[in-house]
Amino acid sequence: MASAVLQIFAFIVALLGAFGAITATLLPNWKVNADTGANIITAITQMQGLWMDCTWFSTGMFSCTLKYSILSLPVYIQTARTTMVLSCILSTFGICISTAGMKCTRLGGDRETKSQTSFVGGVCFILAGICGLIPTSWYTREIISSFLDPSVPDSSKHEPGGAVYTGFISAGFLFIAGVVFCMSCVKKQQEEWNCPTKNQLYPAMQASENSAGYNLQDYV
Repeated sequence: MASAVLQIFAFIVALLGAFGAITATLLPNWKVNADTGANIITAITQMQGLWMDCTWFSTGMFSCTLKYSILSLPVYIQTARTTMVLSCILSTFGICISTAGMKCTRLGGDRETKSQTSFVGGVCFILAGICGLIPTSWYTREIISSFLDPSVPDSSKHEPGGAVYTGFISAGFLFIAGVVFCMSCVKKQQEEWNCPTKNQLYPAMQASENSAGYNLQDYV
């Protein structure tokens, strides 16, 4: 019962992690630069994401430009695109697979099959968390190194945006959910090894009983 409750909790956490990973991938505010200028009326907020760059003016105008060229992008942005998309795909696969492996569902066959399915779903969540942690860490490192570089002008310095923090949290959620699903499967297998069934404990006794029954039938 406790294992089933943990799986439900891990599934909810995985849903939040998958939703957060998809949201972080699409958001344009991976790094933000607020330039107030000489007048607050002409304040500009520049945001850069994986797929587009956006500019927000204090007057209410908002414009975005898509990044059409892939080869012209820095390596860390190309890597972030690839790994974040992989994180979204793996988390989606993990949700579909773990649904069949959860103890509270009637999908996935017998207990042993459901346990193996649950383990595979947990591995997908762990891989999705790792794929989400790599780009957010690398992207943050590039932002900080550029911000601390004295040769970079202040107008070109940025700070981590909300998408980076969303990606960090989502990666943590996916990793935790994957660990819970894998541990529930491993714990169940250990219980089966420590507490073997009656057929495994007394095979010789059952064989002797069967042979005795056949001998009695022969004498009747």
